[in-house]
Amino acid sequence: MSGCKAKSGPAVMATPYDKKYTGPVIVDPLTRIEGHLKIEVEVENGKVSNVWSSSQLFRGLEIILKGRDPRDAQHFTQRSCGVCTYTHALASTRCVDNAVGVDKNLPENARLIRNLVLGAQYLHDHIVHFYHLHALDWVDVVSALQADPVKAAKIANSQSTRVTKAEDLKAVQEKLKKFVDSGQLGIFTNAYFLGGHDAYYLRPEENLIATAHYLEGLHLQVKAARAMAVFGAKNPHTQFTIVGGVTCYDSLTPKRIQEFKDLYNETMAFVNECYIPDLLMVASYYKDWAGIGGTTNFLTFGEFPDVEADINSRFLEQGVIMNRDLSNVMDFNPDSIKEDISHSWYDGDSSLHPYDGETEPKYTNYEDRDRYSWMKAPRYKGESMEVGPLAQMLVSYARGNKDVVPVVNHVLSTLGVGPEALFSTLGRTAARGIETVVAGTKMVEWVNNLEDNVASGNTDLAVEWEMPDEAEGVGFVGAPRGGLSHWIKIKGGKIENFQLVVPSTWNLGPRCNQNKMSAVEEALMGTPIADPKRPVEILRTVHSYDPCIACGVHVIDAHTNEVHKFKIL
Repeated sequence: MSGCKAKSGPAVMATPYDKKYTGPVIVDPLTRIEGHLKIEVEVENGKVSNVWSSSQLFRGLEIILKGRDPRDAQHFTQRSCGVCTYTHALASTRCVDNAVGVDKNLPENARLIRNLVLGAQYLHDHIVHFYHLHALDWVDVVSALQADPVKAAKIANSQSTRVTKAEDLKAVQEKLKKFVDSGQLGIFTNAYFLGGHDAYYLRPEENLIATAHYLEGLHLQVKAARAMAVFGAKNPHTQFTIVGGVTCYDSLTPKRIQEFKDLYNETMAFVNECYIPDLLMVASYYKDWAGIGGTTNFLTFGEFPDVEADINSRFLEQGVIMNRDLSNVMDFNPDSIKEDISHSWYDGDSSLHPYDGETEPKYTNYEDRDRYSWMKAPRYKGESMEVGPLAQMLVSYARGNKDVVPVVNHVLSTLGVGPEALFSTLGRTAARGIETVVAGTKMVEWVNNLEDNVASGNTDLAVEWEMPDEAEGVGFVGAPRGGLSHWIKIKGGKIENFQLVVPSTWNLGPRCNQNKMSAVEEALMGTPIADPKRPVEILRTVHSYDPCIACGVHVIDAHTNEVHKFKIL
């Protein structure tokens, strides 16, 4: 946080949640996410009293992969999503690495490069999430037209080491005015802040600062994406991971490594000078959200290994927290995961370990409250778990990670809140920024180690291996959205079974056979709603999970349940 000098901001704002609306609220489709999601809630006396999170998309990747070469899995699974594609490539590669036993002797350079590309993915995803997917839940863009650019520049300069000029903010304001006056609002069309909304607290000057960085971020996020492509060959859909290592030999030159470093430095400057100060600025106005949107149990696989085969060697630690007890972080046990389909659009009511997972679609109807989602319901020891940056930062903070603890403490002290504030929508949003700083800072060490290895003549990137006739393996990835795992069974050298258990199934799935809500369903309970016709409060908590429905679901005929196969000629 070298570029940040944010202050604690104003006291908690007065809130408009004294209205007593009772009735249903349905947000469908929920926008600014990947895929199709419906959130349906019941409101009693102005607060959410029941929730259904319904994924409206079926894909069938597990079915597509059966009978294929295990090495091909990554090329299919990373097409789950056009944003976090590399995380699926890595999870699929790791699961085959594990199945064939090559993860035990992965070359150091391959491990470093995999870490660097994933680190760049963190920078990209978290910047895009904060500004372009989540910011409009807190920032009233139109209000920025009423701002005094001189006052706004003073505020920005008090929060960051970057020098912000009033004339630059004025230029943003003029650009925004032309946009609004045109009547063609594009991405802002139907925004809940249009026409004024009691649940938006920022002053016009803060709204102008955030809007300026929103627009800058549209260009800046490309830098992180280009950094990924330095080693990944392309982005989206990287093409450098193979079982046993990576293939980017042409990137092992001083020029290419320096290109990565230059893109990284520009991206991290934006993180430290804009993202984190803006995050703290917004949070200082919305402290009431430190008590809204919390869950109970947390799970993370950790990430960025020192030894690929050892989950306990990861820079960000693995772990499980139950009942918000930070004094008792338990080790993650892969055997304790099961996916339940009792309330999903699949045949049966099984609760199976991913190795034994089945994907047999059986659609009922759109209004069904019993079977209401294409997502399965993952559970850990029978409990619903939250995964993602908040889970990761809680586990690392509780385990005393020397890089995480000071950043978390800085954020808490700056906002003037205690650790209990982490268990909330505000805490979830803040954790994403903290994770960005921590992982981004660590990347300097990895790229320097890679540079030293190459300078000394060590350019090993892959090891040889043989495909077994039968095997099984799992690949765990701490993706930007949370815990991602791919599970494979190999028979006859081909994929016999393949299952993806993704962050959004953990966070946004349906109830299980014990009728326990998913993380987002639990988090929305008790949420106050100021205006049921414009329920921005629902968006704030749902968006804080960065939903990716395309990753989380498995073309189907809604009437016959037939999975269609297509041949492209």
